[in-house]
Amino acid sequence: MTIPSGPTAFLTTREVADLLRVKERKVYDLAAANEIPHRRVTGKLLFPKDELTAWIDGGAPSAMDRPPIIAGSHDPLLDWAAREADAGLATLFDGSAAGLEAFRSGASMLSGLHIPEADGWNIQAVTEAGLSDCVLIAMARRSQGLMMRPDLTGRVQGLSDLGGLRMILRQPGAGARSLFDRLTRGMDLGGIDIAPQPARTETDAAQDVAQGQADISFGLEAAAHQYGLAFLPLATEHFDLLIDRKAYFEPPVQALLAFLHSDACAQKAAQLKGYDLSPLGTVRWVSP
Repeated sequence: MTIPSGPTAFLTTREVADLLRVKERKVYDLAAANEIPHRRVTGKLLFPKDELTAWIDGGAPSAMDRPPIIAGSHDPLLDWAAREADAGLATLFDGSAAGLEAFRSGASMLSGLHIPEADGWNIQAVTEAGLSDCVLIAMARRSQGLMMRPDLTGRVQGLSDLGGLRMILRQPGAGARSLFDRLTRGMDLGGIDIAPQPARTETDAAQDVAQGQADISFGLEAAAHQYGLAFLPLATEHFDLLIDRKAYFEPPVQALLAFLHSDACAQKAAQLKGYDLSPLGTVRWVSP
């Protein structure tokens, strides 16, 4: 698009959305959170061109601008650790894609990701997001597969055995859903009764199976174990934490990372099952 010229030029919400390649609703959210330069004139939002250009050139928001929130994929161990660490970090788990967007827009200090890629996990996604001043730190390798009613043990030995079963999946954009879609690409899923309403977290998916609302789901061994479900492993994935470089050294993130390295966390991971914490703390990627 062509940006209006002149020292007093202002952009409309639609022009800003086109420039940032986001939906207009996102621009309104950024303005409401005071995360983007704007003016409100007679009830209408206007965006000063010079300030907006400086904001874009400045890259990601600083650590002080970011709220103390962990966004991204729901992980039972991280969920528990965030509470036990008493680090003052809130959680907003709504899938890896939403977590990456929350981080990109400055709405979180860190985000948990497990985005499957052709040759690994997460690296391509964070590289293509155009991020700056951040780092991707490994938290764990996790066992991902089919969570199912205990009586289906032996009957279901792979993805080709799901015909006639009621299945609930995670929402589009969640890492588990992306992996399921990748593993079943080219398969005929017509014989599976897939619930129209997805599960928003790993816990929701496991609960639905445990309570009889579905026969099977796709998710973590840890979630299956929590609810006494049978589990068929299908993949080992990387679960990483995308962290703002300045926020990394702030007390909330430091407290969380210290707790993740504690014996208590290692014991909890062993209790939950399906976690390999040996990569914890490894730097997987650093932004340009």
